[in-house]
Amino acid sequence: MPSAWVIGVGRDNGRVDLEQFAALRTGEGSAALDAAARVAGGDPLTAAAALRSAGVPAGLAAAALTQAELRRRAAGKFGPSAAGMFFTRPGLEQATRQVVARRRAERLRAAGVATLADLGCGLGADALAAARAGIRVYGVEADPVTAALAEANARAAGLAELFTVECGDATAFDVTRVEAVFCDPARRRAGTGRRIFDPNAYSPPWDFVAGLADRVPYTVVKVAPGLDHALIPPGAEAEWVSVDGDLVEATLWCGPLAEHPRRATLLKEGPPVNASGSKGAPFYHSADHSADHSPDRSAGWKSVHQLTGSGRAEAPVGPVLRFVYDPDPAVVRAHLVAELAAELDATLADPTIAYLYGDDATPTPYARCLEVTDVLPFSLKRLRALLRERRVGRVEILKRGSALEPERLRRDLRLTGDQPASLVLTRVAGAPAVLVCRPSAPRAAATESPWAEARAGDQAAAEPLARGADGD
Repeated sequence: MPSAWVIGVGRDNGRVDLEQFAALRTGEGSAALDAAARVAGGDPLTAAAALRSAGVPAGLAAAALTQAELRRRAAGKFGPSAAGMFFTRPGLEQATRQVVARRRAERLRAAGVATLADLGCGLGADALAAARAGIRVYGVEADPVTAALAEANARAAGLAELFTVECGDATAFDVTRVEAVFCDPARRRAGTGRRIFDPNAYSPPWDFVAGLADRVPYTVVKVAPGLDHALIPPGAEAEWVSVDGDLVEATLWCGPLAEHPRRATLLKEGPPVNASGSKGAPFYHSADHSADHSPDRSAGWKSVHQLTGSGRAEAPVGPVLRFVYDPDPAVVRAHLVAELAAELDATLADPTIAYLYGDDATPTPYARCLEVTDVLPFSLKRLRALLRERRVGRVEILKRGSALEPERLRRDLRLTGDQPASLVLTRVAGAPAVLVCRPSAPRAAATESPWAEARAGDQAAAEPLARGADGD
C-alpha cells in the first residue's frame, strides 16, 4: 500500500484525475485530507502506513497525501490559504506567488479595471488575487482537471461569485465581454511537466498571446523571466520581479497600463540590509528611479522597491574600484544596470558583465555590495596561495562571465583556514579575473581600507591589491 503513495507524489508527477478529485470532495475525502495534513512532510512510507491503519482506502490515501504534500510546498507561495486549496505539481510550479499576484491585481484595480478574462487560469492564483481586489474574473482553462481544481479553489476562498471558470479553448473566448485580459500561457508540456522554451509551443501559442493587445488595450501577460527582449510588443512595459533575490517572473503591461519601458520590482521579506547585503542598517535610495518603496505588511513583506528606465542605456566602463556591486537579477534582466550605475556613481569593468564598481559603498536595495581586497588574473595556484596566506577556510563564490564551476573550484582550492572570504569570478577588460572580497565596511571605516589610502596618496599604494595585474 505505501507504494501507491510513492507513485502518487513521485512517478505520477503530482497529477490528479477527476475521479480522485471527486473522492477528495466527499466527507470521507475531507477526513482523509485532514489526516494526511497531520503526517505530511515526513517519511512518505510512514505517512501512507498511518492513513492505511486508520482505514483510509489505498487510492484515497494516495490522493490525500499527494494533496497534503503539495499544500505544504504551496505555503511558501500562498501562505495559510494553501491549506484549503487543491493543486497539481505542474500547476503549483507555474502558479504566481500570492504577493506578486496581489500587487498585479492592485495595479489593475487602480487602473479602473472591473472585469477581467484570465485566459489559461491554471489553478487560479492570479484570478483569486484579482477577485480579492474586487475585479470580476472569467477564467478559461483547457485542462478539465485543472479547471475543476480552480473552481474548487474559488469556492474555498469564498470568491465563487467573483471568479468563475469555464473549461475550454482560451483562444475562442469572446474578449469583448471584458475590460482587460490576463494571460499566463502554459510553459510546461501536458503529461510530462517539462519546461517549454519555444514561445510558439506555449498554450495558448505566442502568436495569439502577442496579438491580444491589439484586441484588448488593457492586456497583461505573464512570461518566463528569460524572455527574449525581442519578443516584447512595441510600446509595452516589461517588468521583471524578484522575491528575496530570486528572479521569479516577468510581466508585459500593454496599452494604457504601460508606464515605463522597463521595470525591475524587488520584493524583500526579511529585515532591511546594509550595503553589504547583511542584516542591519536600513536601505536608502534615490527617488529618481524608485517608484515604490512602501512596505507591504499585509502580505508579509517588509519592503517593495521598483527601478525603472528605458532598458537601452549603457553604463560607462572603467577600472575595478574599491567596491563591487552585484545587481539583483531583476535589474539585470530588465537591462537597467545603467540606471543603477547612475544612482551609485559606478562603472562597469567589462561592458558585457553586469558587475558595477564604485569608490563608495552606497546602500541600495538593488544590489549587494562587497569590498574588494585583491584583483588577480585567474590562476588557481596563485589564488590558493593568497587564500592560504590570509588563512581563508570558507569561501562564497559568485560568478558572471566565467566558465568555472564554483563547487569544483571550492574543492580545488583545498582551504584549511578559519577566515571567510567572497570570491567573484568575472572578466575585467575581457580577461578572466578573480576578485577577493569581504563585506563592505561602514562609511566611517572608509579610511581603514588600503583602497582609501591609495586614493588619498600615492596611487602606487594600490598595487598590492592588484597583484598579478601586470602579468607577473
